[in-house]
Amino acid sequence: MGPENETAVTEFILEGFPELDPRLQVFFSLVLLLMYLTTVMGNATIIFLVCVDHYLQTPMYFFISNLAFLEIWFTSSTSIKLFVMLSSGQNTLSLSSCFAQNYFYFAMGGTEFMLLVVMSFDRYVAICQPLRYAAIMKPQLCVHLVVAAWILSFALLSYRLLFLSKLSFCGSKIPHFFCDNSPLFKLSCSDTSLLWKIDSVFISCVVLGSLCLTLAFYICIVFCVLHLPAASGRKKALTTCSSHLITLSIAYGSCIALYTRPAEVVSLSTNKSVALLNTVLYPFLNPLIYSLRNKPVILALSKSIARARTKLFP
Repeated sequence: MGPENETAVTEFILEGFPELDPRLQVFFSLVLLLMYLTTVMGNATIIFLVCVDHYLQTPMYFFISNLAFLEIWFTSSTSIKLFVMLSSGQNTLSLSSCFAQNYFYFAMGGTEFMLLVVMSFDRYVAICQPLRYAAIMKPQLCVHLVVAAWILSFALLSYRLLFLSKLSFCGSKIPHFFCDNSPLFKLSCSDTSLLWKIDSVFISCVVLGSLCLTLAFYICIVFCVLHLPAASGRKKALTTCSSHLITLSIAYGSCIALYTRPAEVVSLSTNKSVALLNTVLYPFLNPLIYSLRNKPVILALSKSIARARTKLFP
């Protein structure tokens, strides 16, 4: 769009999924609400159990609880507004809210990829160097790794707020369910080429760089597992790794499809569908894959429920 079409845009209109029948939108909103509440409760349960159960206060569950905390806010940044849009039709968003949603979405996404690298490193040390695990994964190191992941991502992506605040816009209708890069930049009357380039390089480095590190650690883990003497131990470790890799394929696959290719290559409908995998399905699966299937977590949950029953019904 050219500067001659520039108007004073004070809010954006998120179009969401206008192609869906109104009754289908209501049904979709109920499914989304159920998945969102399940995601929040599942991740909150993990955080609670790690805090109260002594046996879960290990580096692995410390990282998982941080990932759970992140997932609550990550899915909330888009799912709440999407539910409101589908259920009530309220699809407007102020410029500042749109910019904040965009910033937090990408900052938390970057934090998540860094945490996934840290978690894969933790599993590598635990499986491949078990005798040195306690010496390497000290509490101070675990805290430093998590804090570094949060601060680095939020600090490095702070440039987005500066660039976005300087943009002027020629339209207000965003053909998406949240303020994603491509539809937002296309509405701008300003020159966004520099922002496109910076975003492409930065996001590609974060996504592809963290993917390479994560895969490298998991490949090392697989080689170590194959040399385990007990067949039952190999089977258990490979089953765990395979389930982790399924969720990683959703997270990395969706981001690679959306943000490491030119915007013109990805159609709008494909963009929205893949974004749903990233913002709704992946956070929904994470508690099930990383924690709620583990015997120590199930045992801790059973003990917490038993204690609650004892207090409520002495």
